[in-house]
Amino acid sequence: MSSFQGLFSLVATVVGQPAAQWLESHVEVPQGLHEFSWGEDNLHRAWLAEALNLSLLYKLTEAVPAGRSYVDEQAQQDRKVVFDHGAIRTVDWPENGELPRGRQAFSRLLEPLGFTDVRTYPLTKLNMTGWAYRQMDLPEDIAQFFVSELHPGRFSEAFQNAVTRVVSSSRDPLTSEHLSILKRLRLTRHCSLAEARALLPALYQAFDRQHGVVQQADYQTLLAESAEMAWISTEGNSFNHLTDRVIDLEAVVAEQNRIERPMKDSIEVSTSGRVMQTAYRACTVTRGFADASGRVREQQVPGSFVEFIQRKIDPDTERLDLNFDSSNAQGIFKMTAR
Repeated sequence: MSSFQGLFSLVATVVGQPAAQWLESHVEVPQGLHEFSWGEDNLHRAWLAEALNLSLLYKLTEAVPAGRSYVDEQAQQDRKVVFDHGAIRTVDWPENGELPRGRQAFSRLLEPLGFTDVRTYPLTKLNMTGWAYRQMDLPEDIAQFFVSELHPGRFSEAFQNAVTRVVSSSRDPLTSEHLSILKRLRLTRHCSLAEARALLPALYQAFDRQHGVVQQADYQTLLAESAEMAWISTEGNSFNHLTDRVIDLEAVVAEQNRIERPMKDSIEVSTSGRVMQTAYRACTVTRGFADASGRVREQQVPGSFVEFIQRKIDPDTERLDLNFDSSNAQGIFKMTAR
């Protein structure tokens, strides 16, 4: 079995064989992975990082119908999507159940996979902070993670109490066995293929909602002050969005508008002028909320979405500009507002 066949076999342990085959034909995989070891007892972290990213990309396309249609349409045009980055939201709060607070729940798994926190992005208008985690073995080719934290301490006491009631029931999908494998990866950059098969499903599950049913009254309290925290209450740490890196963003926007996809009204342009972003508006999902009597009632709320990004060459480095932009990010975050 070739290393690329092994990669998709590993992905299949999480999302199934049909999904792995779909990913192989629809998503660009970094050719640079061949530089790193693939073996039963010597699997380099870069392979595991890519396997996780592919699995999470598939998960989001299953959750966002317009996103699945978009990726299928790209394949029909003989183009594979280029996974640029995925975004997750966390809560910087001590009462976080079994989970470490905020981004620590994800730095503990991203760093052993070779991702490094390369830059901090103040999201002041949202009372949040963002961090870019870049995979250092193949920084231009393995999708980054944009990890944001919401800071409840900047909101009202009623808001903070609602946050506690929501996230204090969080469970940790990582066991001591998983943490032990991650420690080995951090120290040696390698694990066995058997360990990778044991670890990957747990990493995949970490990108989900870990807390229980939300009280309707708490949801309304959160929504009144922060659409972002209201989103976290229903979607947890699921991918907020995934991003396709394109060559000509304006052409993509024109085509998506032509086929009447639910697009953002404008393109966000970074201060440098080298990073341009836009997105679909979030899809609508149905979630259950507990009323005052404890009865669970369903309600439609914003889900996740697909973003599009164009990156230009930074003349100072003569490399692709992999940075983000606080203003761009805050504009994109609005896609999950009602």
